Amino acid sequence: MKDLPRSFVISKEEWYTYDRSPRADVHVLASVDESTYSPASAVRMGDHPVIWTNEHMAARNLYIFMGHGPWLFENGAFTTLLRNAILWASGK
Repeated sequence: MKDLPRSFVISKEEWYTYDRSPRADVHVLASVDESTYSPASAVRMGDHPVIWTNEHMAARNLYIFMGHGPWLFENGAFTTLLRNAILWASGK
């Protein structure tokens, strides 16, 4: 999360919901604020992690629950996140 603001906006994304939060099994780095959905949605998880690592795995791994379209490469926060993820996963 280096060089990322505490909060940033991803204006267009497909936010999927899952049957339970993975928080108990992973190290969550970021979550969606569901109150900011645009358009608004009645489907909510409450706790909605979208970036995490799994420290129970031997390899470095990072799950980023966004990236469903090329428009994200115009978002400075997303490109910083992606760059950091590549560097971290490669041990640099």
